[in-house]
Amino acid sequence: MRVPDDSFITESRLRPEISQSWRRSLLSGLRPDASLDLTPRDDFDRRGRLLIAAAPVLDQVAQELDGTGFGVLLADCRARIVARRFGETFLESAFDRAGVVVGSQFLEETTGTNSISTVFELRRGVTVLGEEHYIESLKTFSCYGHPLISRMTGRLEGVLDISCPAELSNPLLAPFLTRAAREIEQRLLHGAREAEQRLLSAYQNASIGGRRTVAALNEGVVMASTSAMELLSPSDHAVLRGIAGELPSRGRPARRELELSSGRTVVADFRPVPGTGGVLVEIHDPAEHRTAVPRGRNGRAAAAAGEARNFERYRAARRPVLISGEPGSGRTSTAAALTEGHVVRRLDAVELIRTGTPDLAVRLADYDGADVVLIEDVQLLPPELVTQAARLLQRPAGGDGPVHEGPWTVLTSAPVPRLPSEHAALAARCLTRIELPPLRARRDELPSLIPELVGQLRPDARLRFTPGALEALAAHPWPGNLHELREVLLHVLDHRSAGDITPRDLPPALRAAPRVRRLSMLERAEYETIVAALRDCADNKVHTARRLGMSRATLYRRMRALGIDGNATAGAPARTQAPAPTAVSQIATVTSR
Repeated sequence: MRVPDDSFITESRLRPEISQSWRRSLLSGLRPDASLDLTPRDDFDRRGRLLIAAAPVLDQVAQELDGTGFGVLLADCRARIVARRFGETFLESAFDRAGVVVGSQFLEETTGTNSISTVFELRRGVTVLGEEHYIESLKTFSCYGHPLISRMTGRLEGVLDISCPAELSNPLLAPFLTRAAREIEQRLLHGAREAEQRLLSAYQNASIGGRRTVAALNEGVVMASTSAMELLSPSDHAVLRGIAGELPSRGRPARRELELSSGRTVVADFRPVPGTGGVLVEIHDPAEHRTAVPRGRNGRAAAAAGEARNFERYRAARRPVLISGEPGSGRTSTAAALTEGHVVRRLDAVELIRTGTPDLAVRLADYDGADVVLIEDVQLLPPELVTQAARLLQRPAGGDGPVHEGPWTVLTSAPVPRLPSEHAALAARCLTRIELPPLRARRDELPSLIPELVGQLRPDARLRFTPGALEALAAHPWPGNLHELREVLLHVLDHRSAGDITPRDLPPALRAAPRVRRLSMLERAEYETIVAALRDCADNKVHTARRLGMSRATLYRRMRALGIDGNATAGAPARTQAPAPTAVSQIATVTSR
């Protein structure tokens, strides 16, 4: 059959919400004649709040549908089917053949338009009748879906669906489904209150005697012992929630070492409280557990800070240093700190736009006796100046000790994997490198980074960022890195200089930012790899998928899962010759090679 395009969709005379869904499916690279290749997964909590709240309602609906050709499906907040009920066994068999089974995930980029994936996309009730399905194999069904919204947090908890053979479709199913969804939402609300009681009981049992530093947290509650209240700030609460959300197995205890906003390093034992969505955290002196603590993100930050303290060693060796990172990641300030106390001749390649190559060539050749030549943004240098810059990095023949002849050379650049070939060769001459991570990879540092920047921007300010504000900031992708964060803080400071900062005090774009799941180390590496490939391919998804060795549907699925905006790299220069960055190369650290 003909692959649909915009004209095909227009000719089909679909309802607006259906045609828009078809376009989204089309843009994801999904063909309407594709088979549903759904691999069921069993990694959801069968005793979680959603299933506990929904089970009695599902059973009641099943009784009312008994003997009919209707079935009811329940999907969770990740669009995975977690429960099914059927009025007739033939419908269950039909769903099994179609892949509509417990554990399968229904997203528009993999299953097209239907009443789970499209409700998941739109966050409102949707009816999809027979031919309105995008995937051919689903056109024999009609379905009605309704979102399940938490009345406490406003978040999507799941989707309730009623499906049937297309010839049995009935408009009265929609209000019937709405009533059932509202009952599940009400039970979720009661369950949330009961969960708070269970969390309180677990906290009280853990804090008996009052000598332990214990806190209990979930989405809306923080309980802490006296010592925990003295130790933890609201900023630390946000960090603890983030760590709890990315534990390898959320049902098992885990231990992490972390740095608090006060600068103190502690060991935290995390113990999930079943059925509450919350976690107990007990905090210890790290000396008691030093050998047993795995290094987490804050551990890596501490290691990076330790490497940064080697600046003095770099100065003594006087070997060429490359400081690389995305724009706004702190390349200039790092170079200033590294060259502090030296006479610096600074050459900014951006001035090429204003002064032209010949003038800069003269400036590059004449460094006026300065003991440091700092060349910023070397990725912008034209080839002829790259050759001249390379001469500054040459070591005297026969010598492999410290370089004392001539100036000490420091370069700043974009991330090395993104450099054109001739600039990458220049960077390769710098065996000492300081690779600065983007701000989106440093979200756990926000509680300590923000007070530091506020102190620089307005020393007399007395602000306290609440957990809600910190989580809104952590949800932002920060394409402008530290520059963008400074602008956000200036916006806040323009409106107030003291008191609690809540999400309402942030710029509108951040205030309305959706909550995002914190990425694990491997997911961050995957995020960086995909973003770099998109940038290299000028946001062409076909070329990007081919470069990464995956299908377009898989690329779109991973972009959605990792929170990558499809146009996040628009306007970046394309580069087609350099090899694709590896995942390992995208985990930014401070290294000396």
